[in-house]
Amino acid sequence: MSVDIQWTDNDPETGEKRFVCVERFAREWTFRVRFRRREDWAKPAQVTRDMWEMLLDGLERRYHRREGVSDEDLKAVRKQLAGMKPPPEFDGEVTETKV
Repeated sequence: MSVDIQWTDNDPETGEKRFVCVERFAREWTFRVRFRRREDWAKPAQVTRDMWEMLLDGLERRYHRREGVSDEDLKAVRKQLAGMKPPPEFDGEVTETKV
């Protein structure tokens, strides 16, 4: 059984509105994006943590409504998110290293 989740967001590089679609088929998640409704779907340059979090949110909402989302789907996405490192945080201090 395939699962298909869609949403809109802003491209992190350009800030332009885009449509995002994620499909699970044969236990593989495939992300696709497009910027206009009548364009063909394309593979994103990078699948970001935010995209995985949006997917998890959509899956959790569908899971509660029993819309074809399994425990295995949620577990796989949570595992993917757990394996991603959060971006480094900047504390405001710059330290110089002398060579």
